Amino acid sequence: MPTPRELFDQLSTGITDGRFADLAQLYAEDTVVEHPTAVPRPGRTEGRAAVHDRFVSGLGQPLRLSRHDVTIHETADPEVIVAEYQYTAESRKTGRTTETANIQVLRARDGLLVHTRDYHDYLRLAAVQNATTGLAEAYAQAPAYEFRPITPRPAELFSPTSREGVFQRVVYGVADGRWSELPDLYAAKTDVRHPFLPGAPVLRTRDDLRAHFASGAAAAFRIEVTDLVLHLSTDPEVIIGESTYAGETSSGTPFQVNNIFAMRIRGGEIVESRDYGDHLALAAATDRLPELLARVAE
Repeated sequence: MPTPRELFDQLSTGITDGRFADLAQLYAEDTVVEHPTAVPRPGRTEGRAAVHDRFVSGLGQPLRLSRHDVTIHETADPEVIVAEYQYTAESRKTGRTTETANIQVLRARDGLLVHTRDYHDYLRLAAVQNATTGLAEAYAQAPAYEFRPITPRPAELFSPTSREGVFQRVVYGVADGRWSELPDLYAAKTDVRHPFLPGAPVLRTRDDLRAHFASGAAAAFRIEVTDLVLHLSTDPEVIIGESTYAGETSSGTPFQVNNIFAMRIRGGEIVESRDYGDHLALAAATDRLPELLARVAE
């Protein structure tokens, strides 16, 4: 019976090989596939037949995708892995190529994928096809957000030096606007990356992080954190957390941003983090989408 890791390998190898008509067989009949950062709103596909239709009519048509640089995080839940990887994406229309980051949370049971949450770099995938104008149109015509009730915070947070506690203090610190305190959660020498944000610098020091979080303070968002799910890697230093920031901009525009962060925490400090956030949704809410689209074109 295939393990979650083996199912991911079969899935991503099949995508690379262009065998899209075969891929739905890796999924359970009642599977659920979520796309938390899809344009212009999060997407959800239910059932093997719908997954098959998506593969053969969508992904396989405009792009050739070649997977590389794969990191698999086994977790404390034997059904769940988290896969980080890169695609070399080639547009069949333009002939151009680009590199895109991806991260998936995959749950397998009885040798089939029963639930996945797939985060992809839709901005660069659109840019390589000369299709960024379509992103602007999609957000302009997007329906209102359907906000769910905010998940209550735990009555008590984990220990501040544990990986769970450090992760909680990052996301709740953002929500509470404790911007000046957040850099102290990171090691003096760290490595923080934002794979979905074109041109984002690598943040290597607390001074870098102070400048980064100062921009958050200046934005004056009103934010709540909801749907926080922590995946504990079998590597005792690593944690992957999914969450949603739901709130309003300073001008009152509602937004919802889904995120997944992969962190390495050592001695109670973050020494490495890859922050996969929905920068497209945030840019659309703050009227900065043209700036973001221009950046990916550079």
